[in-house]
Parts: sequence; C-alpha cells; structure tokens
Amino acid sequence: MSVNVLYRTSARATGGRDGRSATLDGALDVKLTTPKELGGPGGDGNNPEQLFATGYAACFLGAMKFVASRGDTTKVPADATVTSTVGIGPRSEGGFGLEIALAIALPGVERAAAEDLVAKAHQVCPYSNATRGNVDVKLSVV
Repeated sequence: MSVNVLYRTSARATGGRDGRSATLDGALDVKLTTPKELGGPGGDGNNPEQLFATGYAACFLGAMKFVASRGDTTKVPADATVTSTVGIGPRSEGGFGLEIALAIALPGVERAAAEDLVAKAHQVCPYSNATRGNVDVKLSVV
C-alpha cells in the first residue's frame, strides 16, 4: 500500500531511554527518563510510551474531526476528549509489547452515534492503521 506523504518530520534520539529526543527542526526537545517500573530512576523527563500516548490521543481526535467533516456522521463537540493509555511489558513470545486503550468522551452525542464515529475514526487514524494487526487497541466510549 502506498502513501501520498503530505508532511514529514524527523527526530533524533541520543542515550536511549535515559537520554534526549528532539526533532531536527528544534520544535520539540524532550528529556527522556526510564520509569521506575521498568528499572529506571523515574523522576523528571518523559518516556516513549508517554509520547506515543499523547500522539495517539491527539491523532485519534483529529481523525474523528476528519470523519465528521465528511458529513456522514455526527459532529465532534468542542469539549470532546480522547484519553490514551499505553502499557509496556514483556511478551510471552519474547521481547516487549504494547497494550493500548482509548477512552473517548463525546459529551452530548448519543451513544450509538458516538460509537459509529469512533469506529469510522479507527479506520482512518494513522496510529490505528499502524497498530492494526499488531497491537490490540481497546476502544471505549465513556
């Protein structure tokens, strides 16, 4: 499957989970710290799972707005939220894996319409497409 790329960015990491990661244009520069739960010091800094969770939440909300803009479903209310929870741990097959859950709040939207919008957004969101068939993403309308 080909992609007609409309935007591209690059980032460089140094030092792994206890280093830095920054976009090459300087717009984002993040200190990285391994969480205590993964054997690190914790403290100030972020980790790749936090960055993935924030990106997925924002992207999924954008996907819902895109779907709604096509006119075939309900509108996304201004106070809509997506809460992304990303877990990491050892896989039974070896290595490490991710577990992802998205909790979507669409205040004032009837449940059936909200579930329809979420299902359609899950088909167009690039994060959902990237994880499909590899990581189980649990969706819930809250």
